[in-house]
Amino acid sequence: MPGKGLVDKLVAAAIAAACAFVAIVALGATLFYLLLMVVPAAAAAAITAALAATGALIVAMLFLSKAHGEDSEDEEEPAGLGERAFVLFRNRPVLATVAALAGGWIFLRNPALASMVAAAFTESSRARRR
Repeated sequence: MPGKGLVDKLVAAAIAAACAFVAIVALGATLFYLLLMVVPAAAAAAITAALAATGALIVAMLFLSKAHGEDSEDEEEPAGLGERAFVLFRNRPVLATVAALAGGWIFLRNPALASMVAAAFTESSRARRR
């Protein structure tokens, strides 16, 4: 079947979208019930709705700015690890957040491994400049 790869990709995308939807709904419910412990029900609902609307606005603005071609690609590579992290957070915030959480978990589990990874990042940037 020639379109099997496309069908598989569409099914995978639909499953990923459904999982993301369930996760967002669960996050909203969790936030609502946590706020319910502190403020009245109407205020908790209003705060939860405001945060959801703010998140939707941010995502829409990101997609609209990329659709209009406002993303400025830097020609030269960032020099240090801090600059690389900043560029990663600016261009791909979700990926950068996951990477930061993974890095924090690795640092908590094994600080020596975290220092080796940092050394590898700094050495690869020096080798490319030479």
